[in-house]
Amino acid sequence: MTPSSALLAPAAALDLDARAAFCVALARSAGEIAREGFAARAAAGPDAGIGMKGPQDFLTETDTAVERHIKARLAESFPADGFLGEETGGTVEGHVWVVDPIDGTANFARAIPHFCISIAFVADGEIEIGAIYNPALDELHFARRDHGATLNDRPIRVSRTSAYTAACVELGWSNRLPNATYLAVLSDLLERGANVRRAASGALGLAYVADGRSDGYAELHMNPWDCLAGLLLVREAGGRVGPFLALDGLAKGGGVLAAAPGIASGMSAATGIPLEP
Repeated sequence: MTPSSALLAPAAALDLDARAAFCVALARSAGEIAREGFAARAAAGPDAGIGMKGPQDFLTETDTAVERHIKARLAESFPADGFLGEETGGTVEGHVWVVDPIDGTANFARAIPHFCISIAFVADGEIEIGAIYNPALDELHFARRDHGATLNDRPIRVSRTSAYTAACVELGWSNRLPNATYLAVLSDLLERGANVRRAASGALGLAYVADGRSDGYAELHMNPWDCLAGLLLVREAGGRVGPFLALDGLAKGGGVLAAAPGIASGMSAATGIPLEP
């Protein structure tokens, strides 16, 4: 099979077992680089310089090093697969790995151990594999489509919360939309009785919905590398999610919603983001 024909092969013809095992190992090896960078960052102290790509858009040397490592390993092992990364870009065509080398860079840069590596594999319009790894806490969330979701190899499920007065949800912020829009959603969720948090890592926010530590996550615009692995995790853990890929999110990004079933409809109404059937 030539590389071009492999790109066109249906997902059923791909060796997803091999890719799943590789994804877990890749997340952990990339995590070693991130862990070393985090230790160095913490030792440098708060006065160390922080690179900026734009307003509230941070960049560290570790972002670049982790993405370089992941991209090189994928090219060696699955050369016919495409690649889309936050730092180096890539393609949205064919079967593609979608990577955020450090999600939560603002936390990472300030020595806050709430950041992660997010890796997803997409084929035929479906998220087939997803991994989110926080190396600071050694927590690896992993999911494969129709195979369930795990945290450090233990099965996980979304929460059973159904009352907003008992719900803890996270609302991500994006400078792509007016602050007034964000504040309107925040106000709606607070009026429903929810406790609303923001921890500055969308990927981990989604992972925490999958394992029940949070009841919902929403962000009015996210890039695909921030959310694809997390959306698969929540779906495989029994939660409800929005139709991100169906709305051309792989190419353009878009609104993200993931929630426990008991509060999903209310979060959809508050955010204006629809739910998958």
